[in-house]
Amino acid sequence: MAATDESTRKKLEELQRLRDQTLHAGSDKAVERQREQGKLLARERVEKLLDAGSFVELDRYVRHRNPYFGMMDRRPYGDAVVTGYGTIFGRKVFVFSQDFTTFGGSLSEAFAEKICKVMDLAAKFGCPVIGINDSGGARIQEGVVSLAGYAEIFWRNVQSSGVIPQISLVMGPCAGGAVYSPAMTDFVLMVEETSYMFITGPDVVKTVTGEEVTFEELGGAATHASKSGVAHFMSPDEEACLEDARYLLSFLPQNNLDPPPYHEPSDPAGREDAELDTLIPDNANKPYDIKDVVRRVVDEGEFLEVHERFAENIVCGFARLGGHPIGVVGNQPHALAGVLDINSSVKAARFVRTCDAFSIPLVTFVDVPGFLPGTAQEWGGIIRHGAKLLYAYSEATVPKLAVITRKAYGGAYDVMSSKHIRADFNFAWPTAEVAVMGPEGAVNIVFRKELEEASDPEGRRAELVADYKEQFANPYVAAERGYVDEVIEPRRTRPVLIDALETALTKREPRPRRKHGNIPL
Repeated sequence: MAATDESTRKKLEELQRLRDQTLHAGSDKAVERQREQGKLLARERVEKLLDAGSFVELDRYVRHRNPYFGMMDRRPYGDAVVTGYGTIFGRKVFVFSQDFTTFGGSLSEAFAEKICKVMDLAAKFGCPVIGINDSGGARIQEGVVSLAGYAEIFWRNVQSSGVIPQISLVMGPCAGGAVYSPAMTDFVLMVEETSYMFITGPDVVKTVTGEEVTFEELGGAATHASKSGVAHFMSPDEEACLEDARYLLSFLPQNNLDPPPYHEPSDPAGREDAELDTLIPDNANKPYDIKDVVRRVVDEGEFLEVHERFAENIVCGFARLGGHPIGVVGNQPHALAGVLDINSSVKAARFVRTCDAFSIPLVTFVDVPGFLPGTAQEWGGIIRHGAKLLYAYSEATVPKLAVITRKAYGGAYDVMSSKHIRADFNFAWPTAEVAVMGPEGAVNIVFRKELEEASDPEGRRAELVADYKEQFANPYVAAERGYVDEVIEPRRTRPVLIDALETALTKREPRPRRKHGNIPL
């Protein structure tokens, strides 16, 4: 009996020894370098992301099997990635975290198999998957096997798209083919000055094109948050990034079959806001901040903006209305007068489709003078890109509510969740103007000959503009046709929207039988 006890004790000691080894796979020098850069270690990131004490690690004893280049002499446990599951606000999630202190976080066959395993489990159990990226790329010593590993991950990204939420946290380098996995996930979060994404690095760029560019300029968080639109969120440091990911997840369901998480609101559903009555300037060409409208309407004024620094002429983000998560889209008069252009159309279209995939109702605030004119937009494909937003709204079957606050001109009126593309409830403020174009432009076209022949062209133009405004620069013509369900006092926007949303939550809309549509990508 004593011999058996001794044998068991030794096995337990061996288990503890191996477990300790898995906690310190990287060299002391590599760990120190990570610390100097202000970066957390892979396992620390996971533990801060998840609820305290909830992390369950999987495959911690996995090691690579590469017999070439003397690699069998270097086989650390875990093979440069930490994988497992835990909870965020009590909800189960799966996670992987790449370890830059081990082989530079490079991807091997075993590394890829670990990631694929948690992605498969997440899909099987209907849980979100969060990937923390900090890697030098493919492990050169494994050749095409590492490339195959990337492709296996990409395939799973596509299969899980629209089925479970996929969130990517870029917390170090992410280069070459590796960038395509985060790019296919639902949301990408980056950290200022320590995370980078690019297909080819600065040295290659200089060799091929002669351009000299820094890592930060080429693929830093600020670049991707404001210029490329690759990053949905930019955080000042790693801890803020991890907290941002937790907050983002609070708006998303576990999967496409579960409802979004409801939170009992402390903000009364019947709350009115008198400030909204005077928020729209008397001068139709004077801007205002649509975010002020959003925050005065939603629960507790909390609004998580997505792509805050990219295509600022349209605002997208998450909020709650009567405790229910909603996706908010709004034209922003503060930037380019709120016109739709290529970037804003693509930004909003992607957001609308994300909300639709995960059954998150859409609330749209409309103040749009049209599409941005010019050769740059036309040659850049504004027709095709603008059609993406039109397609996204038309395709969406979630509850769709819209409020026209001021301008709704031309084809842009149709695109922005109009009744004609099957929005469920459309409201307008008394300041709304629903027309083919603005009064001045309309008068110059319709009455061009009369103005040319008038003895006082400017005086006659002023009369015609005033007459046009009286007839069309209001919401009542659209309301007569049923294109607007009700013209409401701005102060009543919150209670009206909450009532409409709760009515529409049981919405069921059949789809035509088809493999999939052909969105104008």
